[in-house]
Amino acid sequence: MTRKNSLKLKPSFKADIVSKKRDRFEIRVGDSAKLLKDIPDISVDLVVTSPPYDGLRDYNGYSFDFETIAKELTRVLRPGGVIVWVVGDATVDGSETGTSFRQALYFKDICGLRIHDTMIYQKCGISFPESARYYQNFEYMFIFSKGAPEVIDLIKDKVNTSVGQRATSNTSRTVSGKIIKEDTGLKVGETGVRFNVWKLQNHARGIWSDHPATFPYDLAADHIKTWSRENMLVLDPFCGSGTTGEAAYDLKRRFIGIEISEEYAKLSERRILGLRKIKNA
Repeated sequence: MTRKNSLKLKPSFKADIVSKKRDRFEIRVGDSAKLLKDIPDISVDLVVTSPPYDGLRDYNGYSFDFETIAKELTRVLRPGGVIVWVVGDATVDGSETGTSFRQALYFKDICGLRIHDTMIYQKCGISFPESARYYQNFEYMFIFSKGAPEVIDLIKDKVNTSVGQRATSNTSRTVSGKIIKEDTGLKVGETGVRFNVWKLQNHARGIWSDHPATFPYDLAADHIKTWSRENMLVLDPFCGSGTTGEAAYDLKRRFIGIEISEEYAKLSERRILGLRKIKNA
């Protein structure tokens, strides 16, 4: 990342150094493109992040070096590790930028990762809708993996409408058009694996809402549950207000957050420390 104007930090929070390490988490203050180089090869199990994109938010005047960060994230990711990349597109001169797709293809074609899934984060609300198009209320959640994901613990909370009916494992159609269903011998349970479109409410409150682009706690928590196990290392190179860090700590994962803004780094650390006090009470 580079800042549009000079950055003056207090001695307690110098750029490009590690802040005080605490139990199971640390916040590193500085440019992700530089600080990621300090993280050893194949040492991170999961990345959950949402980068600034297309100038949709100010982020205290910061921008970021996408290509360098993408390559560094690939380097530090363990085989079987996963990157959850939450991103959207701005509309400029009547056309969406396509930034999200270009980034996804860069991770695939240049970095060599798999696009394991293309998921949707559907927001519960919208603001300032445009009159020339359907109201936009989602962002992409690209799931990149280094080889096959090591951990896949799919969340099963979708209420089934066919509870008690016979379940089929596969449905196919013959060349004549006849539909063939294979009977599993099992009955449909009350809940099943959710779809890959997640409708989530963002409940940012208090000082956490001071950040311009928070995402829902459940978004981070549910991805951490799905793609990692306890004590695994979760990284967020755009730590922001600390949503990923809070969820990682709550779920007993280790966490490293990188944040170039001193203000947001302190916000993130206070958030996680507040959770620690609750858990240790």
